[in-house]
Amino acid sequence: MSSQIDPSTLPAWRRLRELAETVGKRTTAELIDERAGALTAQMANITLDYSRQRVNSDVMHELFALAKQAGVAEQRDAMFAGDAVNSTENRPALHAALRGSLDGNMNVIRARELAQSVLIDMSEFADGIRTGSITGSTGKAFRTVINIGIGGSDLGPAMAYQALQPFADPEITVHFVSNLDPDDLHEALDAADPETTLFLIASKTFTTAETMANAHAAREWLCSALDSTAVTSHFAALSTAHAQVEAFGISSEQTFGFWEWVGGRYSLGSAIGLSLMIAIGPQAFGRMLDGFAAVDEGFRRTPDEGNVPLIMGLIGVWNRTFLDIPTVAVLPYAHRLRRFPAYLQQLVMESNGKSVRHDGTPVSYPTSPVYWGEPGTNGQHSFHQLLHQGTDDVACDILIFAHSRGTDQQQQRELISHALAQAAVLARGRSASDVVRSGVEADVAEHRVMPGNRPTSVLIARELDPFTLGALIALYEHAVFVQAAVWGINAFDQWGVELGKQVAGDISASWGTPEDANLNRETLASLSMIRSYDT
Repeated sequence: MSSQIDPSTLPAWRRLRELAETVGKRTTAELIDERAGALTAQMANITLDYSRQRVNSDVMHELFALAKQAGVAEQRDAMFAGDAVNSTENRPALHAALRGSLDGNMNVIRARELAQSVLIDMSEFADGIRTGSITGSTGKAFRTVINIGIGGSDLGPAMAYQALQPFADPEITVHFVSNLDPDDLHEALDAADPETTLFLIASKTFTTAETMANAHAAREWLCSALDSTAVTSHFAALSTAHAQVEAFGISSEQTFGFWEWVGGRYSLGSAIGLSLMIAIGPQAFGRMLDGFAAVDEGFRRTPDEGNVPLIMGLIGVWNRTFLDIPTVAVLPYAHRLRRFPAYLQQLVMESNGKSVRHDGTPVSYPTSPVYWGEPGTNGQHSFHQLLHQGTDDVACDILIFAHSRGTDQQQQRELISHALAQAAVLARGRSASDVVRSGVEADVAEHRVMPGNRPTSVLIARELDPFTLGALIALYEHAVFVQAAVWGINAFDQWGVELGKQVAGDISASWGTPEDANLNRETLASLSMIRSYDT
């Protein structure tokens, strides 16, 4: 079925509207208690428990029907076949080629060949850095790697580097610089020795304003400490803009390409992951790609009732569009996943923060929710108050790992107990009568009531290792795709980030003579106030 069809006209959509007024008004506790068993599915050694969602068999039946009527499977197959699913840019979305998961037309075959070729080059380079056979200009081994990028060129590798710290080489420290604020770069440089520092400049076009400003500042720092000839040894580029890379002073031998058919937020498995590969090694990096590929295959082949990313995506549609829940709190009970909510912010909101369908007609229903979150148990002492007693419904994803890399498994069990306790209270809450029965005075009982009924999914895995991280990311990638396919929107463009860049360029170019520039009056007024601090 064509993605041009307005999904709100589909029979399953209308039925789900009706169910939102019946099942959606019931409490999660009631729905849990009337079920014969838990609602679970497993893929790539990750278990999704969606028992605490506000769904029953009727809702799930209609959600699966909606996926069929909206052509989710056909759109999925088109993506994996290499069709131009990015309709506004007439491009395929071939990120699955990075992990060897595509088969189809010649474009797909060529993409796989390119991805494998770059992966081999990355592996040789990473091994050279790790063993010390590739050195800086003075012959010293690299001990600091500074990745300079922004958006998808930063969020993915920065998140994964923290997540996989136990697998990282302790002799090599990786820093990630993304912000145009010069403090970001200088904090990394303050801890670095020029003779043992390698810079990775991550920009597909090698023109990204923030990235190139930091790259030029880093080059100046290096040249002032060593000399201009050191640039060739101490810089590598993650880019396909070869002319710009060469003009900067980086050799082709230290340039690793990625392509326009890989969106930044889907690019961790490409050359953008080079900093991570240097840290954890090519073998562990390959295991992460295996995790991605396992979910790719599962998404393509698994029937609906066991298809975890399909279920995650459809529940997201149910919560956002039919229950009108505007936000999702991502709560990883794993300190090493502390940047995972920020990573998902880009993946989800840059992909599905759209208000028109593929054909340019406006949507008449909510699309992407706002994603946010922090690790447990930290969040329990801050915003969990709002989750439990605030006036807005918030959907929650709780991530649990059965084992920690730490030696104190008793402490890990305590952490898991907190995670399950939060899931229980979010789902079931506590009534005023329960509060009174616990011994609290009736006149203050209402202050301790928790309504519950917060739709919550729990994702469970054995441990946080490279394979599991890759699988976890891919689950969310494909869940995002499912939602876009149902809503009829393009998950692979991001025009909303472009206009601000253009206007910033206009302001920067007119800094000295703003009165001569074509700037609006409120910008001119603010700029005048800011420039007054220079006098």
